[in-house]
Amino acid sequence: MKISEIRNLNENDLKTKLKDLKSELFNLRFQLAINQLENPMRIRAVKKDIARVQTILREKELSATAEA
Repeated sequence: MKISEIRNLNENDLKTKLKDLKSELFNLRFQLAINQLENPMRIRAVKKDIARVQTILREKELSATAEA
């Protein structure tokens, strides 16, 4: 997921996306524990996507407080 795609989402969509990514990460870790994970690099990509979404959420939060 690219940062430009994330920036275009509103706050509710970002929170939903974050929840989806966290559940996907949980499922990937579970698959890793039972040795059924096909692509271990997917865990790394999901972690980075979570960080990107959290960063954009924080930026939007800071810009909202700066405007107020």
